[in-house]
Amino acid sequence: MTQHDPISPDNKPGHHTAVVGLQWGDEGKGKIVDLLTAQHDVIVRYNGGANAGHTVVVDDQKYALHLIPSGILYPDKMCVIANGVVVDPQVLIEEIEALRARGVEVGDNLYISDRAHVVMPYHKEHDAALERVLSSKAFGDDGDHSIGTTRRGIGPAYADKVHRSTAIRVGDLLDTDHLHGILRVICTIRTAELAALGVEAPPLNADDLCQRYAAFGRRLRPHITDSTYLLHQCLADGRWILFEGANACLLDIDHGTYPYVTSSNCSALGIPPGTGLPGRHVELVLGTMKAYTSRVGEGPFPTEQDNPIGERIRSRGQEYGTTTNRPRRCGWLDLVAVRYSAMICGATGLACMLLDVLSGFDEVKLCTHYRLPDGTLTDRFIPDAWRLGKVEAVYDTLPGWTEEIDEATDRSALPGNARRYLDRIEAFVGIPIEIISVGPERTQTVVSV
Repeated sequence: MTQHDPISPDNKPGHHTAVVGLQWGDEGKGKIVDLLTAQHDVIVRYNGGANAGHTVVVDDQKYALHLIPSGILYPDKMCVIANGVVVDPQVLIEEIEALRARGVEVGDNLYISDRAHVVMPYHKEHDAALERVLSSKAFGDDGDHSIGTTRRGIGPAYADKVHRSTAIRVGDLLDTDHLHGILRVICTIRTAELAALGVEAPPLNADDLCQRYAAFGRRLRPHITDSTYLLHQCLADGRWILFEGANACLLDIDHGTYPYVTSSNCSALGIPPGTGLPGRHVELVLGTMKAYTSRVGEGPFPTEQDNPIGERIRSRGQEYGTTTNRPRRCGWLDLVAVRYSAMICGATGLACMLLDVLSGFDEVKLCTHYRLPDGTLTDRFIPDAWRLGKVEAVYDTLPGWTEEIDEATDRSALPGNARRYLDRIEAFVGIPIEIISVGPERTQTVVSV
């Protein structure tokens, strides 16, 4: 292995590491975080909310995690939900209890930032109502203007964070009088907004919400802390930190396919504001990508295969959302997009996931350029949705492989055509593939050297 390889099985990595998605999410980050947790001391979630879903499979047992870092399956590791996350307390408590019911220890190994913002019920109502209005025919055209959100209130919660006077943070849940004062203002404003969006419901009640969310605060109190000071102390103590990104770079609010993006900075660039740690501490960035491409919800997707090929990838890859169970749109690997995301995130290595899904195809395709409406070619990604939606994917076609690879333990043991496929990815992106996943289990992982 190279000296900087983050997954040396025998030693601590000697580095702080980030795991980020390079596509539109669902790349398999949960498995990679679970794999790398053994060599780190602290696992930090720095963005997103319960709209994210990380799946980890251990001994045929599947764990679907939404807010809690994937490192929770190791009882001796510290897991931190940092300030950049928006927290739905009810979902978090349910997740804690579900893990405990399965024998997973959740106690003083979990910390929640008192500065993380809270997702409230009216955020979910606003999210759903706005999507309904945007998907209606109320704008004098036949278009669907919805974003395709998970309707879990993530966008409205982040919007309130920016509005400031209508926001609630986790620390606010610990002071009932203070919480009630904020809610009196919010309920008046939000009731009027929801009515304007066509929500037929009684006015929001500050007393009821305060009672309910103060109770959530009491249950979560043992976990709530100033995570910024906590993480800086971990640095001072020489503890190795693993940053777990939710969503993915192409969904980043600034660098993704706007406006069909999420509401947080989910590239590696989101780590400093989402944790309070300077970016210089993030030494290794493992960019996680599927061997193909998938997307959930609305938005442009140049390599989408809305045909039997896409259906076959979806079936073999079990491409259904961890959080929503929505079927994912599937298509060939877009190397233009992956190289762009790797550039934005400063990726030092790649994890190529679900390579086994492509077994059995006579040929496999890699998008290396886009053809623009005027006929010219570009190898630059276009992060504006309305422009990206007009391009045509231009492919390199490679021979496929018929062999199943789920028992491979070494890159050299992969079929020749599978190795050539990986070689082509590395050559185009310009970054080595350090991990290859050939199945959902921890053990179905190839360390590429």
